Amino acid sequence: MTIAKRGFSAFAALATGLCLAATMAQAEQIEIHNTMSAGGSEEAAITRFTEILEERAPGRFDIAPYLGGQLGDETDILELLNLGQTQMALTGGLFMGQYAAEYDAVSVPFVFPNWDSVEHYVMETDSGRAMQAQSRERGNLVYLGPQMRAFRHMTSNREIHTPEDLHGLPMRLPQVPVWVDVWSELGVQPIVIPAPDIYFAMRTGQVEAHENSLASPYTRQMWEVQDYIVTTAHLSFPWHWVASARWWDSLSEDDQSLIREAVAEARAHGFTVEQERDDYYRAQLIENGMSFIDVDQAPFRAAAAPAVQRALADMAEGVTQDIQAAIDATAN
Repeated sequence: MTIAKRGFSAFAALATGLCLAATMAQAEQIEIHNTMSAGGSEEAAITRFTEILEERAPGRFDIAPYLGGQLGDETDILELLNLGQTQMALTGGLFMGQYAAEYDAVSVPFVFPNWDSVEHYVMETDSGRAMQAQSRERGNLVYLGPQMRAFRHMTSNREIHTPEDLHGLPMRLPQVPVWVDVWSELGVQPIVIPAPDIYFAMRTGQVEAHENSLASPYTRQMWEVQDYIVTTAHLSFPWHWVASARWWDSLSEDDQSLIREAVAEARAHGFTVEQERDDYYRAQLIENGMSFIDVDQAPFRAAAAPAVQRALADMAEGVTQDIQAAIDATAN
């Protein structure tokens, strides 16, 4: 090879390397956090989000999912988002309690009868928009949308058909004051126990009931210690797609639009997977010997109403009206 050809080859290799380096430098890093382990609708939605961005903007984004709380719990990640030290999260409702508690109606049991009304309240009402604005102002969060989690029901060793059947029932609850107040109104004996201790508390008789989505009795093999699942459908406690405002504001409008579109489609995919998983859990719980009691939910909502009203009374003006508007707009 002549000196000229060797020089040209070296120049071409250098140019190629510089082009590759430039391409890599242009890739926008996006860390996405979630506290759940792999295998659920959360991972499915994040995976779909990643696929959409790669399909529509190949090489533009370098996405790194962190599942199972790898870099901390919700509190830790909210702080990182606030400071702009990470980019995105599919997070629970903790941020609303911290930054916009006066609009956090979606965390109160027995308020919304279906997922559509939850989504409508968050995305389409003045209260939902105020929640989003305050989350940005107080927590440096850009709100991108809610993702459905299956409705929560209760399990029990006692047959429950009406609210009267709940009186005196020792029931495990998380340390969420409004949940404890609502279930106390229904007549149960609330016992606050950490989630990892639920199965042992049931086996030893410390509690005879608990509430959660069907994933809880399935993954905890509660058919060994519980007989019934009562479909109270008292709460859908959604995930929320959020981004760090410090990072978001550094993006171009085109990148912001791409990400919003990808989130919307990922949310829809997560919804489908969550429904499929919920149907699967129900079938498996029945197969393993648990009996479902599909109750009329209206009497439970009526019995819980005094506590629900106490919770809503502490919220901002207009929240109650926006709840009703969301319910009316999504009524079948």
